[in-house]
Amino acid sequence: MAFLNINGRSVAYRLLGEAANPLVLLAHPLGMTQAVWDDLLPALLPHYRVLTWDLPGHGASEAWPADGGEINPAALAAEALALADHAGAERFHFVGTSIGGVVGQQLLAAHAERLLSTVLTNTGAVIGTPELWTTRAARVRDEGLAAISGEIVPRWFSARRLEAEPALERGWRTQMARTDAESYARLCEMLGRSDFRGTLGGRGVPVRLLGGSEDVATPPETLQVLAVECDGAALEVLEGFAHVPSVEDPDAVAQRLLRWLAANAG
Repeated sequence: MAFLNINGRSVAYRLLGEAANPLVLLAHPLGMTQAVWDDLLPALLPHYRVLTWDLPGHGASEAWPADGGEINPAALAAEALALADHAGAERFHFVGTSIGGVVGQQLLAAHAERLLSTVLTNTGAVIGTPELWTTRAARVRDEGLAAISGEIVPRWFSARRLEAEPALERGWRTQMARTDAESYARLCEMLGRSDFRGTLGGRGVPVRLLGGSEDVATPPETLQVLAVECDGAALEVLEGFAHVPSVEDPDAVAQRLLRWLAANAG
């Protein structure tokens, strides 16, 4: 793991693979870390240079400054671009899940010239409602992340996977509790304000969408709306999967990424 100072804040990242290979940026979901991509690396690294990083206050990245104001998608996309610049890549593939997909939508809307392709998983042009995110932010500040992790983490995975691997929930609840609560709360508020409807079409960037049939946070209907916004982008829904397919079945996700990225080599 390495660190890059971006606008006065330390951002934890990993840059792996041969410098001559095309770069792929992988953006993780809210409350998790760049570790959600670990099991895809053996499949991707023979073909791609891979950059993962931690969101503000997540993993080993420094928290959002107390006097830093609200977080917005443009700020998160600027971090992604700074990391791509640091890697020396003028253009790159982008893959993002949940809030990571929000970063991808911001890049698509405002920086399409930097993208070779975009894969958005388990996300939406609008996710949830402003009231839902405002309520969650308030609870995080009042109760702490450890207290609410038992409600949130089980939604990330299918009941089948949680039954087969009981330690999975406890492990991610532990990781979520280590996240900076204020950074998390501000990211919740950002999601409540984010609306990419009417901004994603006509960008000339290949887009693929992936979801899970058991995803209650961003159900298939949410991704269907996003597909229309992205000029009818192809959508695949994984049967029996929930919100974080890269953890539930990394092989299935890696196979699709290898196929989709190769089709848009640039």
